[in-house]
Amino acid sequence: MSTITLPKYDAARSYDWNYEHAPDEATIDGLRFEVPACPGEWDFCGLKVGSPLGIAAGPLLNGRWLRYYAALGFDVLTYKTVRSCERACYPLPNLVPVDVERMTGDERQVPMAATMRDASSLMSWAVSFGMPSKSPEYWRKDVAETRRLLPAEKVLVVSVVATEQPGWKIDDLANDYAQCAKWAIESGADAVEANFSCPNVCSRDGQLYQHPREAALCAERIRTAIGTKPFIVKVGHLKNTDEAAALIEAVSPYVSALAMTNSVAAPVVAANGELLFDGQPRGICGAAILAASIAQTRMMQQVITRKYFLYPLPPGEERVAAVKTAVASQFPDGPLSVPQLIGVGGAFTEDDVRRYLVAGAKSVHLATAAMVDPMIALRIRAAW
Repeated sequence: MSTITLPKYDAARSYDWNYEHAPDEATIDGLRFEVPACPGEWDFCGLKVGSPLGIAAGPLLNGRWLRYYAALGFDVLTYKTVRSCERACYPLPNLVPVDVERMTGDERQVPMAATMRDASSLMSWAVSFGMPSKSPEYWRKDVAETRRLLPAEKVLVVSVVATEQPGWKIDDLANDYAQCAKWAIESGADAVEANFSCPNVCSRDGQLYQHPREAALCAERIRTAIGTKPFIVKVGHLKNTDEAAALIEAVSPYVSALAMTNSVAAPVVAANGELLFDGQPRGICGAAILAASIAQTRMMQQVITRKYFLYPLPPGEERVAAVKTAVASQFPDGPLSVPQLIGVGGAFTEDDVRRYLVAGAKSVHLATAAMVDPMIALRIRAAW
């Protein structure tokens, strides 16, 4: 397995080049790897899946990239964030290696590295795309075609974001989110993820998770637009329990799951002392945010436990039975929709995935690991 070279995102090339040079149909159809099973029963927001492994919004630029990774052992595939209008990508560089082992959120800046480290435990980079998007006419057709060609047992999630215009109020932003979400479902998406966090933009959509009342309005509008379809909100780095509790209280009536963490932001400095990206912070992704992201997952699980069950739940697999018992006893007339947690950030190994699951995640989505090693899901499954 380790001697096989497969296509992957070329960080030295532009976003548009990588979009146009997705793995071709012959490459996708030629993937005949044995995909090891993950023992146990798994679900994603109520949809049965073969494993807890997914890909976060980022690597899957279009349908061909999505189908490529579906053939390589991922069960939940998140189509890269789309908008209600076309938006160009930021100029190169879009991915800059950084030399930092563990992010906490308090970093004043992080140093640029010459190359990505060979050891997976040290692979991290600053991400600067700016949430580009093709036009709705284009991406809606691609989503529809992707769902048609994707195996039935794979889950297609479409990530959406609003595109703020001059003079807009929060109501306008919420309507734009809802419109994109509705289009995604109409095009065949099994679920919608609303991106409420992007450290690389200055508009309100990038910091929405930090404003619970506005987040709740947008979440309510999206839920109304998509009916009962699974709905995920992607959030950024939360520093304390109070922030987590306020966000959960605001959006939990509407969401099926919360995905975290969409990077930990910091300015990036070159070896000569020059600040990259005009000194603006950029989201750091990869192994450096693993500890912070697992800690946030654990914190969010504790908040949800207190909110819905009022007693500590046991770790690991025993949690599932405990949650079912609690829901059945407290809500005999029907199940309560308790938000699931999706672990995102820094996972490279089977042990990393298990740590997320023990912390409270029901699903674990990779991005950096999948971009640097397309066979990572097969390796994790083989080690399970």
